[in-house]
Amino acid sequence: MAKVILVGDDVALLEGLGQTLVGLGHDVTFATTVAEAEMANPEEAPALAIVSADALEDAGIAATLPLTPGGALIIYCTSHDQQPFLPPKLQRATLARLVLPLERHRLVALVKSFDSRSRTTGRSLSDEIADDLSLEF
Repeated sequence: MAKVILVGDDVALLEGLGQTLVGLGHDVTFATTVAEAEMANPEEAPALAIVSADALEDAGIAATLPLTPGGALIIYCTSHDQQPFLPPKLQRATLARLVLPLERHRLVALVKSFDSRSRTTGRSLSDEIADDLSLEF
């Protein structure tokens, strides 16, 4: 189960994506702006941030997103012509740029692949270890 934050102002699109991801067993939170995403849950950073290109442009060049180590950013827009400028640290963290809702199935496949890869590489071990901390004699 990956922790995912959906950022953007298209409520209908994000609600549909959120329902799909929750149905697949992921933990999903919502934010309308990048600044709101930074404040959403300071104790537990998400592994994946799915952010609209408009929200990134509104945040400006100083945009930062709280992600776990090894986390990824998926940027979505509404047309193929929209290409936001990203600071280098966000470029490195970007897993994909999608046109939603057209590439909805690709998004689901990316999230599944990211989640299984993080489990394989051990990046999600902190979640699994926390459940096994109690010792039984």
